[in-house]
Order: sequence, then structure tokens, then C-alpha cells
Amino acid sequence: MEAFAVIGVAGVGAQWLAWRLRMPAIVLMLTAGLLLGPVTGILVPARDIGPLIAPMVSLAVSVILFEGGLTLNFHRLADARPAVRRLVYVGAPLGWLLSTLALIWIGGLSWKASLVFGGIMIVTGPTVIAPLLRQAKLVTRPAQVLQWEGIVNDPIGALAAALAMQIVLVANAGLFWGQALARVVPGVLAACLIGIAAGWAIVQAFRRHIVPEYMKVPVLFVTVIGAFTAADSILHESGLLAVTLMGLIVANANLPSYTELYRFKEQATVLLVSGVFIILAAGIQFSQLTQLSWRAVLLIAAVILLVRPATVMLSLIGTNLPMKERLLIAFTGPRGVVLVAVSGIFAERLVAEGVPDGGMVAPLAFCLVLATVILHGFTLGPLARRLGLTSGDTPGVMIVGGSPFATGLAQALIKEGVEVLVTDPNRDHLRSARTAGVPTYYGDVLGEAAETNVEFLAYTYVVAASDNDAYNTLVATDLAPDFGREVIWQVARENDDRPRHSLPSQLRGQGFGGGLTLARLNEMLAEGWVFRTTRLTEEYGVEEWRAARPGAVPLVTLDDEADRIVMVSDPERIPDQPGLRIVSLIPPELAARIRAAANDTRLQRAADDNADALDV
Repeated sequence: MEAFAVIGVAGVGAQWLAWRLRMPAIVLMLTAGLLLGPVTGILVPARDIGPLIAPMVSLAVSVILFEGGLTLNFHRLADARPAVRRLVYVGAPLGWLLSTLALIWIGGLSWKASLVFGGIMIVTGPTVIAPLLRQAKLVTRPAQVLQWEGIVNDPIGALAAALAMQIVLVANAGLFWGQALARVVPGVLAACLIGIAAGWAIVQAFRRHIVPEYMKVPVLFVTVIGAFTAADSILHESGLLAVTLMGLIVANANLPSYTELYRFKEQATVLLVSGVFIILAAGIQFSQLTQLSWRAVLLIAAVILLVRPATVMLSLIGTNLPMKERLLIAFTGPRGVVLVAVSGIFAERLVAEGVPDGGMVAPLAFCLVLATVILHGFTLGPLARRLGLTSGDTPGVMIVGGSPFATGLAQALIKEGVEVLVTDPNRDHLRSARTAGVPTYYGDVLGEAAETNVEFLAYTYVVAASDNDAYNTLVATDLAPDFGREVIWQVARENDDRPRHSLPSQLRGQGFGGGLTLARLNEMLAEGWVFRTTRLTEEYGVEEWRAARPGAVPLVTLDDEADRIVMVSDPERIPDQPGLRIVSLIPPELAARIRAAANDTRLQRAADDNADALDV
């Protein structure tokens, strides 16, 4: 029990610390595992968990791959489809071939170990790609290509290793090559049938309401484990293909409860990834790593700098992807938990079959994962920015609902260097924003079209400010799990102060603007209220700002040091911080006085300039 507690605390703690420090989570999880295992000996999986390691890792990997399959919605693939197809159909076998040759010529491994490990190296690790993409804020198309490639090629890599293992068995037994295919092909077909049947059964059961809502997640979990075990019992590692296909079927079935299912699976995957990385890293022995020679360093460098780029560039010949996107994909190939888990299993089988260098597969896999995770974790963001493929370094704001208030707020934020997008399903509501040159999106931000046409990663904050209170509530509730409830705000609802109309806090965004409704904010603008931005200094703090801006309504604070944007919910709690910028609405008479003072200042400067010219 203590071992499981240590694994859970270390894994989740590493992910939380990575979020706080804005570092790749995988790096910290691997570090935590190494510290707990070979460095201090606090956690030794073979000693503390024993025979449970293999089934736990296998089941965790199956759930992880199923969750990955749930993200493979064909409607979201859009123009990335040809590139993904090439990386699967051409890139997988080409990567297998090039990796095998590199293992033989550079790594010095036998052809048997190289053929098996080369198949496993097809895997690029969706568990690593997804957090890296979120951190780098990559634009949609290359992000989709990397994510789909990682998820689809994971089971392909495992099956390639299974096929290679059958070839090794046939070679050791002196049989024919066709007999290896005769062993593998039926297993692959059975896995496909099991995955498709399990996915279809889940879809029908959920769509026909055979399973109640509170039992859908447990039934889904049990079905995933059952499909994985059934396929794996026919052909080793074919269960990975079965659960990926099952997730693909469910993802494209348009189930009403899909969002709830996916979010729960995503949270479960975070726990499983944390635990598996801690277990695998803690199980590494330094004695295994010391077996590696200088050839291992050359091999890893060749895989990162030669094999991966060559595989991607050759596979994408003839596609419409720009060269800069191809380069980014070519130099982004982190490996993850599936590679370590599968390589450990096949390493044991190779050693059992009398392949002397089969024991080198597991430490090589760990070093490859460690090198690629650290390298891409710290270089993906800078490389993407250098190539112009990020959604921006500064946090952006998405304002849902077109109105004079939305246009004015967007203009004020844009002047301060903030990226802003105003969205509305009514084209007429966006007229003022388009006239003012504010970026807009015509459509429902919650619709499927928005997922391919809006760069959501560019916008850290959401302001629900449409003229429909129910729609604002729906936007805030639906986007909160993805963006975080702390960064979603909503204009005050009409009659929200009455108990009959009030809503619980989990069904709305945070309030701002002193409780003013959108109707009142638009009225104020019609009366002549204007947006103004003021920067606080050491001499000019919050109290001085309040004294100089009587009646002003603070709306937003911009903190350059913390790289944060905060909508003001309580005007009395604005931090007195030099450098903080306050965006507010000020009354017409105050705006007139400020304009008059600014005009007087300009006139005085012009007079001073003329006097200086006469003196000269």
C-alpha cells in the first residue's frame, strides 16, 4: 500500500509542479522516478510490487491508448488528413527500416534485436506529445499531424515488434518466413474484429440507453480491459490495436455523452501516465545503463537527427504541407511510456530466445525516451516560434458575443498588445468589430467547425459576453474543463440577484465589471463612456488612480511580470503593483476633462517646440 501511495503522490506531484514551473511534465516524472528508485531506493518496483508490474503497466497502456483513440475524430482532422495518412502508410514501414539499419550499423546490435526494437521505435508517444503541444501553443495543423501520428502509430509499432518477434522465432526454429506471417496475420485480424465489435457494442448500448448514465464510465472501463485482454491472448501486443480501434469507433459515433466520457478518461489517463512513468523510471538499474557504450550515444543522435527527419521528409513528399511545418514535424519525435513498456516486454522475450544482445533493448529504450523528452520538451516551443508556428507567447482573450462593449474592450486590449478574438453565431452582431478591424469568428464557438477554424491554444482567457444569458452560461460551463474555471468570466445575468433566477457557481463563469449586465454596459457606451488604460507606478498607485478617476469602472488588469490578464470582479481588490495596467470605463465628463488636459499638453509642447526653433 505504501508503494502505491508513493507512486501516486510522486506522479501527480510531478505533474502539478511542472504546471507551476511551466516545464515538461514528463521530465519531472522521469526525474522523480529515478530519485525514488535507483538513486535512493525508496521505491523498488520489483521488490515492492513484484508480479503486479507487468499486468499493471499493460492495462494502463491499454487505457492510455484507448483515450488516445477517443481523440481521433475524423471531423477535426481537416486539411491535416493527407499528411497523417502518409506518416502512417509510408512513415511507419520506412521508420521501421531506417531504425533497424541504424541499430545494426551504428548501435552494433544483431539483426534479430534490431528488427524487433526497430519496430518498437515507430512509436512516437502520444502521452508525451499532447502536453508538449499544449505548452508550445502550436498552431492547429502541425499539432494535429503530430498527435494523430503518435496515437495511430503506437499500436502499429507494437504489432511491428510482434511480427519481428515471430520472424525471430521462425529463424531460431529453422522454419519458413511464411509461417511467421501465418502466426501474426490471424491475430491482427482478430484484434481488429474485437476492437470494432467492442466499440460498436458500446455505441449501441449508450445510444439506446441500455446503460444508465452513472454506469457508462465503469462499463466503458471494463469493456476496454476485456477487449485488450481478449486480443492479447490471441497475439501478444495486439490488444493495443484493439483498444485504439475501439476508441476510434466511439470517438466518431457522435454520442451525446461523449464529452463527459472523454473528460473522465482524460483525467484517468493523467493518473495512469503518472504512475507508469514513476514505476518504469524507478525500475531502471544503473548497472543496465553502464552496459551501454559510446555507440548508444551515436545511435540516439542518429535517431533524432537522421532517422526521424529522413522518415518524415520522405513520407511527406508531394503533400501540401509548407516546408516549415515539415521541418517542425521532422525534428519533433519524442518517445513515451508505450515505447518503454513494450520494449521491456520484448527484451525479456529476446533474452529467453537466446538473443545475447536482447537485454540491451530496455536500457536503450529508456535512454531514447529520456533524451527525446528532454530535448523536445525544451526545444519544441523555441523551434515553433522560430518557424512562426505558434499561436503567440502572450496570453490571448476570446470574447464570446459581438456587441459595442465587446468591440470596445477588444480594441482596448489590442492597443495593449493582447491578441483578441470576438466570436458570435450571428453575423450582424460582428459588424462593429469587423468595421473596427478586430479579428472575428462567425460561428458557434462550441461547434465542431470552431475546433478546426479557431486557434484555441492562442487564447488563454474567455469572456462570455453575448446578449443571451443562457448561451453565456453554456459557454462558461462547457469550456471550463478545458481552459480552467479561473480564466473564464461572464457578464452579469439579468435578474441574477433574485433567488428564482440565480444559478450555482459551477454553472457560470466568474463575474466582472461590478455586476453590470451587457445591456447596461452597452448603454454606458451609448451615453459616452469610453475605455481608458492606465499604468500604475511607484508614485501613482491604486489610491491615486481612484482619486483621479472618480466613477470609473475597472474591467481588466494586465500584469506583465506574471504574464496574466485578470478581469476585475471586485474593484476594491485591485493589487497596488507598479507596472500594472488597468483597463476601465470612465464617465463622459471625466473623459472630456482627460481629452482637454491632453490637448492642453500637446498645445504646450507645440509652443515649446516653436520657441526652441525661434531660438535656434
